[in-house]
Amino acid sequence: MPGLLLGDVFPNFEAETTNGKIKFHDFLGDSWGILFSHPRDYTPVCTTELGRAAKLSDEFSRRNVKMIALSIDTLEDHRGWTKDILAYNNEESGCAFPFPIIADNQRELAVALGMLDPDEKDKDGMPLTARCVFVIGQDKKLKLSLLYPATTGRNFDEILRVVDSLQLTVKNRVATPADWQPGERVMVPPNIPEEEAAAMFPAGVYTKELPSERKYLRYTPQP
Repeated sequence: MPGLLLGDVFPNFEAETTNGKIKFHDFLGDSWGILFSHPRDYTPVCTTELGRAAKLSDEFSRRNVKMIALSIDTLEDHRGWTKDILAYNNEESGCAFPFPIIADNQRELAVALGMLDPDEKDKDGMPLTARCVFVIGQDKKLKLSLLYPATTGRNFDEILRVVDSLQLTVKNRVATPADWQPGERVMVPPNIPEEEAAAMFPAGVYTKELPSERKYLRYTPQP
């Protein structure tokens, strides 16, 4: 994703979506945001992905996260395909799809955001969008980016877990260890001195004894 780094202000692009025309920063408002691309409408892996994303949409909403998808298909394709996605989820056909999908059939936004997969092409030999994920904070800055190939579907439960970690650590001077789940203990960063850590975390700080005798594995209950 050339030119777009963690901490950069995310581009305030304009786009046509299934919910009308948007300006991205206005769409986000004071919410967090997740923008994720998929290679093509009416394809199997993408259908399972957006189906899972739709099922988790209430969970993202509870975390003040707005979701928006993108592919290089038209609005007409998007609107028809969402009916298939709802059917895949065993939802009634009259249900509203829970988040908008950007129509980027000219590939302008996909190019600008570095979303194209050079190895996956359509019938005309044009590159398709890869499976990108961008998480944007309330400050409109990029907090996380993921890039999957077309052959590998994403784990949206993991993306939800990542959002929990990002939102926790933006408010508290802690870090989350491997496989962390909300409610589990968190780690005290090594740049916080012991005395400061003791005052900062009244629930206590536990230090794991190690052969090196270095006290860098420090845990505390989740704030």
